Amino acid sequence: MEMALHIRREIEHLKKDILSVGTVVEESLFKAVKSLETRDAALAREVIDSDEVIDHMEVELEEECLKALALHQPVAIDLRLIITIMKINNDLERVGDLSVNIAERALFLSQNGKAKDLLNFSQMAEKTRKMLGKSLDALVNENTALAYEVIQADSEVDRMNREIFLQVHEMIKADPGNVESLIHLLSVSRHMERVADHATNIAEDVIYMIEGEIVRHKAENFRSPDEQL
Repeated sequence: MEMALHIRREIEHLKKDILSVGTVVEESLFKAVKSLETRDAALAREVIDSDEVIDHMEVELEEECLKALALHQPVAIDLRLIITIMKINNDLERVGDLSVNIAERALFLSQNGKAKDLLNFSQMAEKTRKMLGKSLDALVNENTALAYEVIQADSEVDRMNREIFLQVHEMIKADPGNVESLIHLLSVSRHMERVADHATNIAEDVIYMIEGEIVRHKAENFRSPDEQL
């Protein structure tokens, strides 16, 4: 009984820590997109400089997870939860890296881009940030319904990415001299699409943690259990 109490306390601590990492990563993503939209070089540099903080948090949390596995030897859902937190921790670190990539593109555009080459990323960014936040809520609340919502939203971000690709393609044809800036904008779209992929990974891991079912690599258009009724 005492061992079970210790592992539950440790798990609650790990859940709080992963939420803290998620909060910092979400803020980094928000600032990166804001720096792009406003061409704010100082804000872009702030995102780039904050990457070390995220990396440090990721390493510390991984060490705590490994310690919990070694000391408590959890089984069943407790084991799945700790493993899930480790995997999500890695996904969040990658989102932090992608935020830095977006900020680097924003920094370049603030110094070299033309006013007319700025595409509207607001809808895609908002959708992506909501996916990330919802995936973390699904983890903390152990809510598979939220996780399925995240997975279903991924196709919409993919569609937006394809639309931006087509827009950039047309803009390059219309203004070949502005290719470099447009390629940077295309990279931003791809980075956001990858953020959505990582949010989807988190949602899939939450489903595995709760239900013990691996939903990754299933058909893209699969439906949640509620929709199958």
